Amino acid sequence: MTRILVTGAAGFIGYHLCRSLVEDGVEVCGIDIVNDYYDPQLKWDRVEQLKQYDNFHFEKADLYNKGHLEKIFNTYEPQKVVNLAAQAGVRYSVTHPHVYMDSNLVGFLNILELCRHRKVEGLIYASSSSVYGSNKKVPFSVEDRVDNPISLYAASKKANEMMAHCYSHLYGLNTTGLRFFTVYGPWGRPDMALFIFTRKILAGEPIQVFNHGKMKRDFTYVADIVQGIRGAIDNNYPCEIFNLGNHRSEQLMDFVHLIEGYLDRKAEIEFLPMQPGDVPESFADIQHSTEKLGFLPTTNIDQGIKHFLDWYTSYYTGERKPV
Repeated sequence: MTRILVTGAAGFIGYHLCRSLVEDGVEVCGIDIVNDYYDPQLKWDRVEQLKQYDNFHFEKADLYNKGHLEKIFNTYEPQKVVNLAAQAGVRYSVTHPHVYMDSNLVGFLNILELCRHRKVEGLIYASSSSVYGSNKKVPFSVEDRVDNPISLYAASKKANEMMAHCYSHLYGLNTTGLRFFTVYGPWGRPDMALFIFTRKILAGEPIQVFNHGKMKRDFTYVADIVQGIRGAIDNNYPCEIFNLGNHRSEQLMDFVHLIEGYLDRKAEIEFLPMQPGDVPESFADIQHSTEKLGFLPTTNIDQGIKHFLDWYTSYYTGERKPV
């Protein structure tokens, strides 16, 4: 049986990936620090869903603690590692810079070192569309230069790509970096737009829309993201970077109107200037990912938002249905 270690297993994407893997008979060891960046109960509820599978094992661990990670690697002897654990959030990095260094740099270095010394077959790791910074050319291609990050979060992700490249070159470690574009869906993160907008519209509170509504995002449904990660795991290239996006750039206000329509509620909107570290548009060129990973997203935002709202309604009425 294939053994895969997934870091960030209690997180949004980590939960969906682990579930996909265990349902296909893969033995998964999931680790997560389960911090309070957002509601820890949501994270533990994801873990409880996964613990229903006999081939899923969970360890509460901090990537910063190399000694604990060594024990986990020694116990589970993973053949491949998927590193999704990181301190997320562009805006949070403006006010909490040290957290990003501990988790995204030191933590990632610990993973690289353990993969190298334990002869792991391949490391697949999360990067971000944020690395493109304020690039004006769209769609964003993996061939574009990404040496002008405008947030510490983006800088930490670019650093991960460079660190992985070094380990591939120096030690022959197979590494694949995945630049995620605005992932959304059931069991999503409460700090992201869809979750925030839904909660506030239902509560009759105003929502904040930045850059006076002139924002565009490549919204990518989580099941499509998982398909891309699975492709990266299976192909296990020596040293690659891929975009995982929907190859569409949607107007943020259209996104808001879809939520309003499904909830049958009108949003009260507070238009604000651009936030520090944010970008006005993201748009993924996925040709490279399609050719080498077979990545082809199939979920449009109409379907994806409906799936999220169905989950949100069931979760917060206490039914806790897996989606």
